[in-house]
Amino acid sequence: MAERLWQKIALVFGAGSSGPGWGNGKAVAVEFAREGAKVIAVDLNLAAAEETHRFIEQEGGSCTALAADVTNSESVKGAVTATMAQYGCIDILHKNVGVTKMGGPVELAEEEWHRAIDLNLTSGYLACKHVLPIMVQQGSGAIINISSLAAIRYTGYPYFAYYAAKAGVNQATVAIALQDAAQGIRANAIVAGFIDTPVLATSHICSQTNLSSGMNRMDPRTNCMVCRQCRHERSFGKRRFSEQMSQEPAQASFGEGVPEAGPCSRIGERTLGAFVSPPHYSRTFLTEP
Repeated sequence: MAERLWQKIALVFGAGSSGPGWGNGKAVAVEFAREGAKVIAVDLNLAAAEETHRFIEQEGGSCTALAADVTNSESVKGAVTATMAQYGCIDILHKNVGVTKMGGPVELAEEEWHRAIDLNLTSGYLACKHVLPIMVQQGSGAIINISSLAAIRYTGYPYFAYYAAKAGVNQATVAIALQDAAQGIRANAIVAGFIDTPVLATSHICSQTNLSSGMNRMDPRTNCMVCRQCRHERSFGKRRFSEQMSQEPAQASFGEGVPEAGPCSRIGERTLGAFVSPPHYSRTFLTEP
């Protein structure tokens, strides 16, 4: 087990997979634990959070499973309160919850619009509302929001509310990074591309198109993203190139460093402490407090 996050307390919302296999939140929780963090795995489905907990415990890591509804302020507050009662601090806040609702402004029902905004955007607001005061008092903390390719470009799919919500996630992250930088807090958004996870497998996207041949997938053996287009593997915070690649491995970036571009991504835009990375497929990196 590595020690880059040794004894750090990582609160991960959306830490369970929505079906068999590896979702982004589960993979992040496991990798945090592998780096020495004490993970609080939170999911609406307690059984999913407990599955992540069991995997981490089997590897010798530390994890607590909790259930919470990220669209409900009292529920989020409860998870934060439970974390503080157990550990007394929160070093990392990782918000991974998201959902797509298909339809443009005309086709999309009003309740579906509100549901998409609540799950993708309001959830981050509520998490920050209850965690930021703790980090400010500590004088340190790292906030990681999972955004999407849809935040910065049209992907060809009619999920109007998802585009709007994820764009909001990006700018909200910039606002937090600038407003709270003086308090020792960093905020980053990870702009993910299409990744073959359980939630995508059950979405309208996969039912309408055949993306699996060129989509990034999660390799459960190594907890790595594998881009089938270029056979480039990237783990969280580490990079490995297959034998087919001629380039030398790029060094991973931590702390204030900006991750270098790999063969399946582009350099993002760094804005005064807030890093929003626009990928072509997907990029994932580990942020170390």
